[in-house]
Formats: sequence, structure tokens, C-alpha cells
Amino acid sequence: MDLEQEKDRSAEWFVPAFGPLKFRILIGLLFLPYTGMVLAFTVIGSAMAERIHWDRVGAVLLIYFLALGISAHALDAAGSKGAKPWGAVFSEKQLWALAISALILAYAIGIYYMILYTPLLWIIAILEGFFLLAYNLEWFAGRFHTDTWFAFSWGSLPVLAGYILQTNRISVPVLLVAASMGFLSLVEIKASRPYKAMKRAKYGVEPGQIQVLESILKSISLSTILLGVGLLGWRWMG
Repeated sequence: MDLEQEKDRSAEWFVPAFGPLKFRILIGLLFLPYTGMVLAFTVIGSAMAERIHWDRVGAVLLIYFLALGISAHALDAAGSKGAKPWGAVFSEKQLWALAISALILAYAIGIYYMILYTPLLWIIAILEGFFLLAYNLEWFAGRFHTDTWFAFSWGSLPVLAGYILQTNRISVPVLLVAASMGFLSLVEIKASRPYKAMKRAKYGVEPGQIQVLESILKSISLSTILLGVGLLGWRWMG
């Protein structure tokens, strides 16, 4: 990515406008609105359980923040075969160190619960680990770096993870909700790709087009996060 593209990326709506560049890029690297969506998906799955184990809600939120928010996005920045989304603010070695340390901690937390309470979660843990690497490092000639696999891995599976961590079982209703959140993630990524392409383009793009897509992305992420917070509050007060 050239300097102009890097400058444009650091000016994204979810990147703070204050602080040193390295801090701003670090926050941008986490893609907090989209990470927040995935965390909300885990809450939605958790909220579908008849009985809530609140320590497990906290655990699944922390697991996905570490695995997706930090590790997956660091790998995406380090392993992209196209334009590097954040330039060279962080070295490849730093990104790999960040990704590996966060992933180890995420799996350490998950393994504790899988061994003691929820062995069914191993299925989700293995699948998410595969997609985290295959999608972000573009393994198998990028075959899994597609919108459909994105929606499945970071839309549907987090819902199942939240529910399974609470119950150690699966149900038809939660499968339907997981599919619904997968389709919502598909809408998000379908809007995100042209948005990024327009932001990188130097000519022939109307500012209004970018603003429309940006509004869609903001609305999808905020509404999903509010849904997760609302469900969390409802179950807590119930």
C-alpha cells in the first residue's frame, strides 16, 4: 500500500482522530465496530440458553475479542497477498507476535471450559481456528477468503459458540438464528468490499457513494451491537 492509501486508511471512521499514529493504527487494526458485531453474535447465542452462566458469557466475549479482534486482524494485516490494509506502521514480526500471543490466550480460555464443561465446543474451536488461518492468510489459493466463508465463520459460528458454551448442546432454533446472523454478516461484507475499493480509488468516485456505504456499515454494526447489549441486559434483569 502506498503512502496515500495508508493515509486514507488511517482516516477511516472507526479510527480515532487523536493520539500518535501507532496508537491510531492499533485501534483501527481491531476493526472495533465489526469486532463488536461478532461479540454481539456470541451474546445472542448465549442469550438463547434457558440458564445463563455469566462467567461463560464473559469468557466467550474475551475469546472472540482475542481471536478475532486481535489475532485474526493482525494475521490479515501480516498475510494479505494484496494491498496491506495498514501499511508498515507495524512490522510483520510484530503482527505475528500479536496474533500468536492473542490466539494462545484465547484457546487457553476455551480449552479450560471445553475440558471441564462443554466438549461440544471443540467442533467450533477447530472450525474457527481453521478459518482464522485459512481466511486471513489466504491459504489454498484464497479459496476460503470469500464472502460466504466470512459470513459463516464470523457470523454463524459465533452464535453457535455462545449457545454451546452455555448448554453443551445444539438446537434447531439456534441454528436458524445462526443462519440469520450469517446472512447479516454477508450484507456487511458485501457493503464493505466496494466501500474499501472506493476509498482506495483516486478518480471516478462520487463522495455520496462512499457516504451511503459508510452509513450502511455504521447502521449494521451499531444495530447489531445494540441488539447484543439489549439481550444481555434483558437476561441480566430477568
